[in-house]
Amino acid sequence: MSLVEPEAAPRVAAGGRQPRIVAVANQKGGVGKTTTAVNLATAFAGKGRHVLVIDLDAQANATTGLGVTGDFTATSYELLLGEVTLDAAAIGSAVPGLSVVPASPDLAGAEIDLAARPRREFLLADTVRRHVGAYDDVLIDCPPSLNLLTINALVAADRVLVPLQCEFYALAGLAQLIDTIERVQRALNPRLELQGVVLTMYDRRNNLCELVAADVRGHFGSKVYDTVIPRNIRVSEAPSHGLPVLLYDQRCSGALAYKKLAAEMLAGGAA
Repeated sequence: MSLVEPEAAPRVAAGGRQPRIVAVANQKGGVGKTTTAVNLATAFAGKGRHVLVIDLDAQANATTGLGVTGDFTATSYELLLGEVTLDAAAIGSAVPGLSVVPASPDLAGAEIDLAARPRREFLLADTVRRHVGAYDDVLIDCPPSLNLLTINALVAADRVLVPLQCEFYALAGLAQLIDTIERVQRALNPRLELQGVVLTMYDRRNNLCELVAADVRGHFGSKVYDTVIPRNIRVSEAPSHGLPVLLYDQRCSGALAYKKLAAEMLAGGAA
């Protein structure tokens, strides 16, 4: 029997568009994954789109990076358990037009809590895909591991965006992530596709960055975005102020790069 189970079609966003659901994933930490999710979402919202970020990382960096703090009774953990609706969990952020489902420290134990549940890989899809009609874009910020939370994100998503730091160890882990994506495609979510790879923390003065970029482009071709995200101190400073860099310093090189990446993504396949 197939592992793929029928599901209701997602509601259509305003204007007749299908919502774009993107899992931002990389099992290696420190590659700019959350920074990319937060700033892409901000750039999309700046273009008048209705955007939702679902924070699936117990560290809650996407939540605080969007200026959202406090004690939450409805989080992505309760959303996974089916205890709250998407509308109840989503709250406004510091960015007009951008909402966030905040993370909970309870996500750290989700691997154990969810393991015995029926359809454990479909928990997020079951609670999200039928109720995203108010949004043009949904970005799921995955934890830095290939655990059950990441699998839930991949099953709920249509596309995967992979931020890749321009260094050897980040490149070495990419094959494992691609293998996981392909396994999910075959067994759980046949509509899933690789949105693309975005090179982050790029330093043109570093020969290794050039070598890694050339290697990735040689292997993935057009799936690697032309836009690269440079190393930039303003990008690093912004989260400590509870702001995306596009609000913290919209003229810095990092902010300009994320605006350019958002434009490239929308031009290459807007929902």
